[in-house]
Amino acid sequence: MALLDVENLGLSFAGLQVIKELSFSVDEGSIASLIGPNGAGKTSVFNCLTGFYKPNSGEILFNGRPITRKRPYKITRRGMARTFQNLRLFKSMSVLENVMSGMHCRTRSGPLGAILRTGSQRREEAEIKEFCEFCLDFVGILGEKDRTASNLPYGHQRRVEWARALATKPKLLLLDEPAAGLNFDEKQQLIELIKRIREELKITILLIEHDMGLVMKVSEMITVIDYGQKIAQGSAEEVQNNPRVIEAYLGREEDEVV
Repeated sequence: MALLDVENLGLSFAGLQVIKELSFSVDEGSIASLIGPNGAGKTSVFNCLTGFYKPNSGEILFNGRPITRKRPYKITRRGMARTFQNLRLFKSMSVLENVMSGMHCRTRSGPLGAILRTGSQRREEAEIKEFCEFCLDFVGILGEKDRTASNLPYGHQRRVEWARALATKPKLLLLDEPAAGLNFDEKQQLIELIKRIREELKITILLIEHDMGLVMKVSEMITVIDYGQKIAQGSAEEVQNNPRVIEAYLGREEDEVV
């Protein structure tokens, strides 16, 4: 059963077509990837899915309900979370505070409860802290919870962002180049973490990634786009052997420099 359905998605800026009649789906409980050369439109697709961009045409269905052109916070409440290609942490805040900010979409107490420090507000705050500590423990950096986010090494800052996304309690997690800037050992740990998120937390995953080794190891379904259009879709083996995919990544023979 599809958790995410993208149907004939189109996006243009100042007459330039960035995404062209793109259709693909992500099955519930799967790990899927969206790949393509630089400038293919992958992050633009993520921005449409999460409400940061408003597509010009097409429809996006999430968990059977339309979310096309809805605001980002409403999409997050529905159960879709994302990380970004470039880190977006509150660097002067602690690691735990960063992760707790991800639970804003799930809080019930309003400003008055926070001011009066009502019993329900204090209980909710304790529950939020406990769950965010669980998220930090899950990604392996609970011991860093009281450190300022900017003082962490880059790989651990990445993990803070993953924990914050998990704190939104998503059904679908979008990872935008999660391996960027990671060393070999960190990438191996990321592969295991992605699998654990699916297996233990029952979260569906869709990722954009340039590291083809990582993509091929974790993905059950891969969608390939070039110039905003889908050129292939299938298993890792099918995509690796697809002539259009090879051409998109390596170029045509007549384009080679002699």
